[in-house]
Amino acid sequence: MEGKKVLLSFYGDDFTGSTDVMESLALNGVPTALFLSAPTAEEVDQFRFKNKALAGIDGKIKAFGVAGVSRSLTPEQMDEELPPIFEKISKIESSFFHYKVCSTFDSSPHLGSIGHASDLAYEFFPSNYIPLLVGAPSLNRFSVFGNLYARVGDVTYRLDRHPTMSKHPATPMHEADLRLHLAKQTYRNTALMDIFALDLEEQERKERLKSLHNESGEFILFDILNENHLHIAGQLIVESLGEQTQLLVGSSGMEYAICSFLQEKEIIKKPEVQVSAGEANQVLITTGSASPMTNQQIKWGLSSGFEGIKIDTLALVNPDKSGAEKENIIDKALGFLSAGKSVIINSANGPEDPAIAKTKAFVEQLPGNEPVSKLLAGAQGEIMKVLLEKTGIKRAAVAGGDTSGYVARALDIYALETLIPVAPGSPLCLAHSHNPTFDGLQIALKGGQNGNERYFESFLKGELLE
Repeated sequence: MEGKKVLLSFYGDDFTGSTDVMESLALNGVPTALFLSAPTAEEVDQFRFKNKALAGIDGKIKAFGVAGVSRSLTPEQMDEELPPIFEKISKIESSFFHYKVCSTFDSSPHLGSIGHASDLAYEFFPSNYIPLLVGAPSLNRFSVFGNLYARVGDVTYRLDRHPTMSKHPATPMHEADLRLHLAKQTYRNTALMDIFALDLEEQERKERLKSLHNESGEFILFDILNENHLHIAGQLIVESLGEQTQLLVGSSGMEYAICSFLQEKEIIKKPEVQVSAGEANQVLITTGSASPMTNQQIKWGLSSGFEGIKIDTLALVNPDKSGAEKENIIDKALGFLSAGKSVIINSANGPEDPAIAKTKAFVEQLPGNEPVSKLLAGAQGEIMKVLLEKTGIKRAAVAGGDTSGYVARALDIYALETLIPVAPGSPLCLAHSHNPTFDGLQIALKGGQNGNERYFESFLKGELLE
């Protein structure tokens, strides 16, 4: 790692997952910026942090990432989208490049293929082997004997029996063994460094890892059950680093693993994290997520004094009615906001909302083949821009990956940095925008399942609540 200005670069396969990586690095002592498009070396050199507490001694980037969309792309679309981005990132020398995926491994051979994206990344970041690490105990994700598990409340589910992921509308998880799941997406073999191997004595586990290397470019999956396994995996990955940039694939557990080991070696130091951004007078929230957790969070907000506006999604995607529905939402929101209220604008009330199927069916009949998520998220981005311009509100939140991306685009945000943690994987961020109105905006971009039911309370108060 000596002599390289950047420790790690990454591409996140969706927007909210990308902020997760940024947070995990920044809070562990690696000043990190998240760009909305691949930056040049000059843009990385010239970037300066607004949050001085997480800026490091010289205020320069030590890690950077690109918030991507590959989770929603077919392999053919990936062939068009990813190589130019990977090529641009590869021009900026770093020790590691991480293709970041969701900790629930959302993917299929036909959509969001992690295997195919890894194959494309390998062309720009050739490596002796590809560490694959998905478990992240802090996010209640665990990999045991190659099988992925996720915890909901007090229950831990194998992913093919998970109440949400087994029924995911786009990429349902029918196979929890990540080796078998990945084998449908790539020709690369996947070996397993299981929990028994990780629990061996140091020299023995190094020899075990070495014994798993058969051909260059193979995946080696690291089981992760607890924080100790995470630390050991980080040590093995760092100590096997060669001169070339090492390709990594996995969740933000990868960053926690690497940072844990680097902190032990005093190569990086965990900073004193700001614990509060202060309570906001009022906030504006828009959600495009249909997840059960987001629905619980909306219900909490409405029972705690937030005003709610339910989008008529059928009208919003109808070319003849979309303009009127936008005006209706904006007028209602301005009324609530002028009265000093905080507002939640949502497109769905959980996965069983009947409007979801009706809206999808209507969009499928429209010319142009635009996905429903794009139509809804694009409109929500336009609505947020108008409301923030008219009110001057300085703290906003978005739930849902597609919605987050379109809101950020509407606000002309080109980069983000971490301000404070308000829930694991969903920090409150500071926006870097070409539009002065939104430069410095405090914004949270939340994955659908992230946070507990009081997430919006944490967001409003500007602090992590236990």
